[in-house]
Amino acid sequence: MRIKSLMLAAAFVLPFVGQAQLSAPPENWQHLDKMKDGYYGVSANKMYSDVLSGKKSETVVVAVIDGGVDWQHEDLKDIMWTNPGEIPNNNIDDDNNGYVDDVHGWNFIGGKNGNVHQDQLEITRIVAAYQKKFKNVDASKLSGKEKKEYDRYKELEETVTKQQSEAAASLALYRGILESVNALEKKIGKSEVTAADLENFKTDDPKLTRAAQVMKGMLAEGATSQEIKDQIQGGVDYFSSQAEYQYDVNFDARSVVGDNYANVNERYYGNNDVKGPDASHGTHVSGIIAASRGNNIGMDGIANNVKIMAIRCVPDGDERDKDVANSIMYAVDNGATVINMSFGKGYSWDKKAVDKAVKYAMKHDVLLVHAAGNSHQNNDETDNFPNDKFEKHGLFGPKYAKNWIEVGALNWQNGEDMAASFSNYGKEGVDLFAPGVDIYSTIPEGKYARFDGTSMASPVVAGVAAAIRSYYPELSAVQVKDILMSTTTMTANTKVKVPGDDENLVPFTDLCVTGGVVNAYEAAKKAEKTKGKRKKAFRKRAADTASGKSVAKPRA
Repeated sequence: MRIKSLMLAAAFVLPFVGQAQLSAPPENWQHLDKMKDGYYGVSANKMYSDVLSGKKSETVVVAVIDGGVDWQHEDLKDIMWTNPGEIPNNNIDDDNNGYVDDVHGWNFIGGKNGNVHQDQLEITRIVAAYQKKFKNVDASKLSGKEKKEYDRYKELEETVTKQQSEAAASLALYRGILESVNALEKKIGKSEVTAADLENFKTDDPKLTRAAQVMKGMLAEGATSQEIKDQIQGGVDYFSSQAEYQYDVNFDARSVVGDNYANVNERYYGNNDVKGPDASHGTHVSGIIAASRGNNIGMDGIANNVKIMAIRCVPDGDERDKDVANSIMYAVDNGATVINMSFGKGYSWDKKAVDKAVKYAMKHDVLLVHAAGNSHQNNDETDNFPNDKFEKHGLFGPKYAKNWIEVGALNWQNGEDMAASFSNYGKEGVDLFAPGVDIYSTIPEGKYARFDGTSMASPVVAGVAAAIRSYYPELSAVQVKDILMSTTTMTANTKVKVPGDDENLVPFTDLCVTGGVVNAYEAAKKAEKTKGKRKKAFRKRAADTASGKSVAKPRA
């Protein structure tokens, strides 16, 4: 998920808070059809009415590896995966899979005494590890190899120090703005200030004058006083996390978990709290995939016969490779056939561990769907982890995971603004695009909200993949990927702005492998005509999952 940018006024610059929108798409625009409805959705409604109507489907388990899921949400509680081999809350590992009371999934960043909320970025953890190695070292006495590593350490350390300093400065700015806005409300004597209240407001205090100017501008754009404060508070929270946790080399979040972090082969740690301290992101992702369809509550997910398995491994900060690897393997071992991963980072600590888990998923016919990232960068030229490129090369060059789909974010606006301005892209590194702007979905405590991000585009694709696997269970994971890739839609001559660059227009084919947007309707039509290659053992495993049988892999 990303936070939209906004320049409030000459007095204040708020680069990470949301701007009040002058217009917005329908709440279900990701389901719509371009020809029928005018929006480049994925034609999910058309898929159900024109292709899948009257057809039988099998239940598909989709694992959501994220920051937590509110499994009691009104629109999700009926579609949550429940481990059939586990008796809830008896403190016994009934199915002997190594995880006690894993009723709806597992939390790899929790322990006996609570959960990890904030954590460092991976670059910060790398610097912290280097600091221990090179503490009090005489750089002139290092070997050539050590000197190269030392130079990298100093380069990364400089980056972390600079980022923490800038975050601290921005935090002070946001806190000052919030303080001024609160003081302005107190001066006026109202907690919900209106444009009329500010029309004749006069003060000798320059801070209050600037706050009034900011408020006037945002109120004129349609925001309420409370929304303005919420947006500013969002900036405070964002930069507070960066300054006090993400770029702090001395911060230790891992002690809460209680594992031996150095042992990458350790699998059985964590707790069963799949919601965690902040489940907004994972709950939103889950709703996009499979919120109960047709129940006249909230919104509809893409897939209509899915169970969501919640796996928590993403903190407010960068996820750890050990946890990602274990999350993938847990999902595979417990019957998931599609895994959504709406997370990513610029550095990797142990890519081999994640590669091993990806190969494990590939071996067991599980499809992985991953968000391309929100830094408007070219993933062909800049690192973005995890990814489908294995660290170990083959005889003839790099090897890639055939069961992996990388997803960029589409805007709801047509024409040159179709590619979301924040989305990462790549003619080789991103496979296709999907709706990822103003996506309305579930958030904790029975609420709903619009979020932006490739984090939202990825579950749209995961939902389409789950629907295809549900109605055409004879298709393998690789076949499903190939079908989704070969049925994307986009006009051949469409030119769009390069994300992050308003000056240059390029063919959409320059932004991703397929040059198009995932299309559920076209995918279902092709699936209907495709002879399945899925192994019988995998089909039986999926059928057992659908019938409520435990498929958990026992502990070794």
